[in-house]
Amino acid sequence: MTAPAKLGLIAGGGALPVSVAARCEAEGRPVFVVRLAGFADPHLARYPGIDAGMAEIGRTLSALKKAGCEAVCFAGTVNRPDFKTLKPDFKGATLLPGIVAAAAKGDDALLRKILSIFEGEGYAVLGADDILGGETLPAGALGAVVPSEAHLADLKKALHVAEKSGELDIGQGAVVCDGLVLAVEAQEGTDAMLMRVAGLPADLRGSDAARKGALGKAPKPIQDLRVDMPVIGTRTIELAAAAGLAGVGGVAGRVIVIDRPAVIAAADRLGLYVWGEGG
Repeated sequence: MTAPAKLGLIAGGGALPVSVAARCEAEGRPVFVVRLAGFADPHLARYPGIDAGMAEIGRTLSALKKAGCEAVCFAGTVNRPDFKTLKPDFKGATLLPGIVAAAAKGDDALLRKILSIFEGEGYAVLGADDILGGETLPAGALGAVVPSEAHLADLKKALHVAEKSGELDIGQGAVVCDGLVLAVEAQEGTDAMLMRVAGLPADLRGSDAARKGALGKAPKPIQDLRVDMPVIGTRTIELAAAAGLAGVGGVAGRVIVIDRPAVIAAADRLGLYVWGEGG
């Protein structure tokens, strides 16, 4: 049996890069972590790797080559930088004008540009779901709570809104309650959007005593799913509960579930459904 290619993990913030690194470790796959400064979880310091600024592209590529990496995986959240404040190395400086030009066309154009740089250096680009293997949202109910028809109607509308928003390269999520769109995710991310919903008047959303409304997450239609596939984890469930929502859902097979047993346990404990639509 051929050993898997050594992975270079370009790690942003959140739990996803930690899960990817842990899976590599559990499966005996060698991994080298490029911890993006200001974003990567401190727990990733236990793996071989470097800390690098976002514009230190030459240093990153050199480190990956020296470590013997054959494939790379981009995982975790990274906020769009103020390009004027970046401190690029020499290669980063030569590439920065093209990156800035791509960024002006939207986040997806920016991501495609970044991917092209690494592919141009000969690296295979793998999605986090490729590494985690089967940890995407399945069709139907994930936990013990099953949504009602009214709940599913809200979820389907939330997914429709998220998809339409994605067509404009805005975001990956939306919240709908009783058919009313309460929020659309943009640059703030899912967590901040859910906290915003929690601050809305009580008559617009659900409550602990009477949960209603749904968070829907869907990838952007133009998005390269090897990077930035939508993610839900226990924090998603907890914040949705705090906002009074009845549940969380996404497009089956196109949303990563981080630590599935923990997500199911949190949803069952808080009385929320987790649902995969389609599939």
